[in-house]
Amino acid sequence: LRLATSTAGFNTGLIFDWLVLGKLLKDEDYTALRKNEPRRAKEALELCTQLGPTFIKLGQALSIRTDLVPEMYALELRQLQDAVPPFSSDEAREVLKQELGVSDLNQIFETLSEEPVASASIGQVYRGTLKDGTDVAVKVQRPGILAEIALDLHVLRLLTPIQTRLQNMANGLDTDPADIEQGVALVDEWGRGFVAETDYRLEATNTIQFEEAMRKRNLDAVCAPTVVESLVRDKVLATEWVEGTRLDRDASPDVPRLCGVAINAYLTMLLDTGVLHCDPHPGNLLRTTDGKLCILDWGMTLAVPDDLQYALLEFIAHINTEDYDSIPQDFINLGFSPEDVSLERLQNSGITEGLSFAFRQLSQGGGPKKMQERVKEEFQDIYGADLTDMELRDAARADMLERMEAQLESEGVDVKGVTNVMEEMSRRNRELFALPPYVLYVARAFSTLEGIGLSIDEDYAIVQECYPYLAGRLFTDKSPRAKSALRAMLGLSDESQTMVQTSGDISPGLAVVKAGANGESSEKSLSPKKLLEMTDNFASYTAATATVDRDGEGRTAAAKEFAKLILDKDGSTLQEILVEEAAKLGDAATRNFLRQALVESAFAKNVASTLRAPKDALERSEQLSSLFPDDLKKAIIERPADFPRLVDELLHTTSEDEKLLSTASELQEALGGRLENTSVRSAMAENLSDGASIIPSIPDISPGLRSIASDTETRKFVLEQLSNVPSLGRRVGAGLFRRAAYRAMNSPVLPEEARKQLSEVNNRVADAIEPAASTKEDA
Repeated sequence: LRLATSTAGFNTGLIFDWLVLGKLLKDEDYTALRKNEPRRAKEALELCTQLGPTFIKLGQALSIRTDLVPEMYALELRQLQDAVPPFSSDEAREVLKQELGVSDLNQIFETLSEEPVASASIGQVYRGTLKDGTDVAVKVQRPGILAEIALDLHVLRLLTPIQTRLQNMANGLDTDPADIEQGVALVDEWGRGFVAETDYRLEATNTIQFEEAMRKRNLDAVCAPTVVESLVRDKVLATEWVEGTRLDRDASPDVPRLCGVAINAYLTMLLDTGVLHCDPHPGNLLRTTDGKLCILDWGMTLAVPDDLQYALLEFIAHINTEDYDSIPQDFINLGFSPEDVSLERLQNSGITEGLSFAFRQLSQGGGPKKMQERVKEEFQDIYGADLTDMELRDAARADMLERMEAQLESEGVDVKGVTNVMEEMSRRNRELFALPPYVLYVARAFSTLEGIGLSIDEDYAIVQECYPYLAGRLFTDKSPRAKSALRAMLGLSDESQTMVQTSGDISPGLAVVKAGANGESSEKSLSPKKLLEMTDNFASYTAATATVDRDGEGRTAAAKEFAKLILDKDGSTLQEILVEEAAKLGDAATRNFLRQALVESAFAKNVASTLRAPKDALERSEQLSSLFPDDLKKAIIERPADFPRLVDELLHTTSEDEKLLSTASELQEALGGRLENTSVRSAMAENLSDGASIIPSIPDISPGLRSIASDTETRKFVLEQLSNVPSLGRRVGAGLFRRAAYRAMNSPVLPEEARKQLSEVNNRVADAIEPAASTKEDA
């Protein structure tokens, strides 16, 4: 009743402006609605504060989404981020005394501000100084907050069925009980997180664990306040005071970098630490005076299990590489689809086309506002540039209905017997898809971060900002699922798809070698473009998150991490893949060189012609042929004549060889464009009569690289890592000999005994070069 009474005036005015003065009077610009926006925005702010903490949270979430709500509303609602009307300081002090077990706060605090310095939906913050001189922020919980939240959530549960029916009615759909159940489940999940936010002991634990996790991962550009553990109670939480400015209000030139740091930090939480901060509104993100990102308010978090983390990694990798055939399984792994749904049904549902379209739009950035503009342009290209917005929507709707009918017909449904095609599709989609509760938190967190990014750059693309973290994670995570995701990102086949049947004494890793050696491998090969793109992203991630980047410290940290990634004796996922690819390339290049020398060169062709000449002569003259006994003829004429053919077959170029050599050429070309110093060549060529053709390419040492090379500590670190190069060389060499062994064993032209001997010799050489290789792979 209170909710209906409080919002009646606002809702009536809004509907009147939109429906009567806009729709009915056919004012397409909605002049009255826009004119009344300042007043309505102030009313919306007042309503949020009156209706309590739940609606304050909703207002906070909308306050930075100018792409979803009018800017005037967003500006007013931003006051909710750290300026919610406070409760009485006298009440707050009584709570403090009771929770801390003292009769006089002077027993603990040297000073404590008379009024709160910030007020939020759950509690408010005072600034104080402890007896030991520590500057602290003291958070005090609002009295009776749990009762208010419980009432708000009860009201939302009552309103959810009504809202669901109205929404479906507006879309011309009937309401299924499952729709209401899903809506109520989302409200319940939101309520769970909201209630957890009142547990200050849990918030203290979350804050401490986040800080420890970031230090463990060397993400020194992001931090959380230091908890004063002796002052943590059920309704009181004290942390050391953090000097800083809200990220969205700071004018420092490094704010865009810190936005990237924020994305990397949240991806680390989501996909690594497994505890996601779910309340990242701008009031909780500070730029500290020393240039770090500080994340406040750890009350609302989401636990993300390992299996879900890897499912998300795989999904992102498949989306990035446009491997849409893998998306249906990803949907099941992520909980978007029930486990008993067949992959074929998901594939036929059109989900891959929809995701492809959405990913293309998200990658271009600009948020929903610019996405809407691009979609309109695409619709105009498809349906006609002269159509009005309403006509475009009708045309798109008709096209969608036609596609739905075609899909139903493909599934054997009599479309003529279906009274409402959209309702039938909606029913089927309910069987195929569901919205797991965790999506609510993930969407809220990243929606907020996108809003901050868009406030700084209107073309901000959050999808692009995720790739640096993804590269850093996949390059270093040694788990099988992460390696599989990295292989997908690099354009390579999953190892599990290239396995072949082998005897029990052959390791899976060597089985893959055998498949490649026989030309049985998948058509997929390493993408140089993706490799360089991910390498750049890794450097960007490391430089941005490892330090505040004063005097090039970020670049130095990136150089160290990359050297460790490639050369470290303990290895990495990227190192393993590069060693594997280097062995494959070395094998292909060696065979190509030998083929050119022993088969395709003019000398080789002359030798082959000379060896075949006696046989050709005998074949032309039966009289001459009869002079030689069969055994002698076979030994001195037929076998030498057949030798070039045997060499040709032994060194034949497989499809995999061709792909590897093509990849090497692409990589050389891509790297050449980065390293070639054309300006130096041009300058030298001007002083030579025959131009620059005789001048080799000279690496262009950029100021950044010179700075890194001149850093004594970095140079020493890289030189230490270089000591592992011989070990990497041995691994590549062992891989070459193992490939040679399998090629010999499976050669169609060598006698069985020769195959066995050649294979055994090559395997022995490989084991001598890298004795522990087999054991390591079997493990």
